[in-house]
Amino acid sequence: MEIRKLLVANRGEIAVRIFRACADARIETVAVVAPDDKASLHARSAGEVIEIASYLEAEEHIRAAKQAGANAIHPGYGFLAENANFAEAVKAAGLVFVGPSPEALRRGGDKLEAKRAAAEAGVPVLPTGQPEELGLPLLIKAAAGGGGRGMRVVRELGELEEAVAAAKREARAAFGDETIFFERYLERPRHVEIQLLADAHGHVYALGERECSIQRRHQKVLEEAPSPALDTELRLRMSEAATAFARAIGYRSLGTAEFLLDGRDFYFLELNGRIQVEHPVTEEALGLDLVALQLAVARGEELFDPSAVFRRHAVEVRLYAEDPVDFLPQAGKIERLRLPGSIRVDAGVAQGDEVGVAYDPMVAKLIATGADRREALDRLAAALDETVVEGVVTNLPFLRWLVSHPVVREGSATTAFLTEYPPLSSAPAHLPTGPWAEPWRLNLPLPAPASAPDPDAPALDHAHTGDQSTLSAPMPGTVIRVAVDEGDRVEPRQTLVVLEAMKMETPIVAPYEAVVRAIHVAEGDRVVGGATLVELEN
Repeated sequence: MEIRKLLVANRGEIAVRIFRACADARIETVAVVAPDDKASLHARSAGEVIEIASYLEAEEHIRAAKQAGANAIHPGYGFLAENANFAEAVKAAGLVFVGPSPEALRRGGDKLEAKRAAAEAGVPVLPTGQPEELGLPLLIKAAAGGGGRGMRVVRELGELEEAVAAAKREARAAFGDETIFFERYLERPRHVEIQLLADAHGHVYALGERECSIQRRHQKVLEEAPSPALDTELRLRMSEAATAFARAIGYRSLGTAEFLLDGRDFYFLELNGRIQVEHPVTEEALGLDLVALQLAVARGEELFDPSAVFRRHAVEVRLYAEDPVDFLPQAGKIERLRLPGSIRVDAGVAQGDEVGVAYDPMVAKLIATGADRREALDRLAAALDETVVEGVVTNLPFLRWLVSHPVVREGSATTAFLTEYPPLSSAPAHLPTGPWAEPWRLNLPLPAPASAPDPDAPALDHAHTGDQSTLSAPMPGTVIRVAVDEGDRVEPRQTLVVLEAMKMETPIVAPYEAVVRAIHVAEGDRVVGGATLVELEN
């Protein structure tokens, strides 16, 4: 089916990227904007703009598409991208949905159903069950989730009840579904994903892998292709597992099978039934245009094996408006923005734009390539040195530190990297050698780092004067829970208040044993960064 005019049911960087692919294919484009997002870059980048009530309302996107005369909708990532009901509604409206079928989204999008399908297809999976069956540590996950939302690591039984409640709230806010489940937690695996491409003619192709182990708050910050952990034999086994799973659920379109890699053993983690944030890594390493291929599948074309071979090494980092140490989101106007011209940059904002608290705080993705891994990292480091952002706090200092870190340079980082090497900490003088140079697992949890917070309980601003302490909001947000009353005695790290920003929860915890002297907020209050929340006294 011909795609004449396409509406992108998304915003920011991914919408701009899809508009670029449509321009190359001579497809007209339509942007949608929420009332609080009219001045955004993606609205300025499309051929036509239509206002909608919310990015989360499926019927609004369909109404806008019909109003504009578009005959196709691309969901991008996030929001409604993996919502089977949305895909079904688009199809029922007589429009082309640029993505998988509703049936495949239901089977692959529900993490529990996906794990069952993977196991039936002979793909290894991590055990799920009740906490008493799994033991500790365990991971709480949102069944409909993704992007780190609705996830909590539990290492002590006393943390379980509060972690379950927080995961449910976060999942409900992000996905409209608070269903959660428990899974065995691996302390130091790698996170490796296989890019899939499947058409309506029965062809399923694996387009290589991406290494995505370096993460904060279960969200990726650096991705690369190929993975330094894979050899030819392991790449083939993981690719075969990914394609077997795709066939088992009747998958069609572009998608990604994610795995945890523990030594040479791997376990299916989840399916992302959409284009990934990190798709430029694969594009640059293989020389393919994944959005163009995705559009070709939506048109019903038969795709022949692209014979995916890594032509060069690619590495990507995500430039966010967030604190470079504790990763809390930041807001403000970008007064000055200079992005590097020496590498690929996929930007979601421009100089003069506002970064608010309602949406993902990504500024841009920076993607560098090289003949080998060292050259790619060198080019990325040089590009980061060229980058300037003024007016809003960003993670730029963290990214510069990250790409120069010897563990990253060596290619041995696991998902525990930012626990073992806190952001902006001094790099080790010498890397481990001998038996300690290989991945290994410690049965006891690591002590909390002194210079960086637990990723699920960020460090908080507080002023201490004599016997009193004032805790303030680390960023703008909404108070969704007040967990204590005035006069309560609290223990160190006990949750006092929970803030929500960008559909992620941030607990405000007591820095030491104290008595709650005063509470300055109530549930539902919107607060600015630096606002006083709670006063404590010894």
